[in-house]
Amino acid sequence: MGLKGKLTASVEVECGGHLFHDLYQNNPHQLCTISPSGKDTTVKEVIEAIDPQKKSITWKVIEGDLLELYNSFTIITSCEQQWTTWTLVYDKKTKDIPEPIALLGCALDMTKDIEGHLLKK
Repeated sequence: MGLKGKLTASVEVECGGHLFHDLYQNNPHQLCTISPSGKDTTVKEVIEAIDPQKKSITWKVIEGDLLELYNSFTIITSCEQQWTTWTLVYDKKTKDIPEPIALLGCALDMTKDIEGHLLKK
């Protein structure tokens, strides 16, 4: 079993993927107030790439709790039409480290929270 992995999930959003991309790109500081996770986790990330055509943003985790379990961790969001897609690319420190499925679930939950917020506007 390999130590590198990639998980991808897409969720349909009523308000359109372009609104998500705009929020992620222009107002990421609002994410914590729109969708508080309820967990105390620390993650510091830098934006590696923004592709306005594909409406995708790639973040690389550079510090925090995730790097205690993973040698590297990258988060990619892409938004198109009525879909928001999350991709997690990671390299586990040991084979005993679990796949970050729960984290992917949190990203999908956050997407639904953000959708609710955007639909209220």
